[in-house]
Amino acid sequence: MKVEIDKYAGFCFGVTRAIQEAEKNSEIEIACLGQIVHNAKEEERLNKLGMKTVSKKDFPSLSGKKMMIRAHGEPPETYLQAEKLKIQIIDATCPVVLKLQQRIKEYYNLNKNNSIIIYGKKGHAEVNGLVGQTNGQAIVISSIEEAEKLDIYKNIYLFSQTTSDYYKYQEILDFLEEKSKNFHGNNEHFKAFQTICPSVKNRIPKLKSFCLAHDIIIFVSDPNSSNGKMLFSICKETNQNSHFVTSPTDIDKSWFINSKTVGISGATSTPLWLMENIKKEIISL
Repeated sequence: MKVEIDKYAGFCFGVTRAIQEAEKNSEIEIACLGQIVHNAKEEERLNKLGMKTVSKKDFPSLSGKKMMIRAHGEPPETYLQAEKLKIQIIDATCPVVLKLQQRIKEYYNLNKNNSIIIYGKKGHAEVNGLVGQTNGQAIVISSIEEAEKLDIYKNIYLFSQTTSDYYKYQEILDFLEEKSKNFHGNNEHFKAFQTICPSVKNRIPKLKSFCLAHDIIIFVSDPNSSNGKMLFSICKETNQNSHFVTSPTDIDKSWFINSKTVGISGATSTPLWLMENIKKEIISL
């Protein structure tokens, strides 16, 4: 039985950059605001090196110390709070997320009456950072049903969380564009931006090809990873013999009966070392 790891799986650039910052500063027991990556196994590894995961309620105890902002980014108020407490920020916000934050802030400041719509997961760390650029005024939607309820008499500027499903975002974009055009009689009151990270967008066609090339797909991710849930749904749609696992202990020997090829893939938050451990476990069976 041939077992292959998807060469396009694993950490994206933003996550890799944040992990490197954590490793570089681990000797000083660097604090990271929130889970550095949505993968508990990788977080455990970094905690053993010296990284400490903290929340905003821990800010008073961090006064005068260093704290890292993870790749997801943070709203402006986080930086203000840290500055007041003299917490030294190590900013590992992903450049793609940072550019999106700046763009949203720019269009919000053009006219406070503009309607800033963000397609994404409510409460997600990145989305919270994006909404923070508008003083909390941006509206977050995650479905066509929510898009149908939007008032479109204002100018609408539509953005997406960087790790969203490109095709679902396009569906909502087309719907709102048509709705605005029907209401106003033209497209002058609607503007949408393609803000999904290229590494996420480009993964989908490559992942589909990978799934079709194997009898069984083992998708490795943390249950809390939005990107992982989205990409696994792509696997399942493309190859029904797809299984979601978080560690080698989740592997079921019965999955591989009469199979010749096994493909292992993962989310942008899944470390390569974990996928390699999964591969070793499958080979040992």
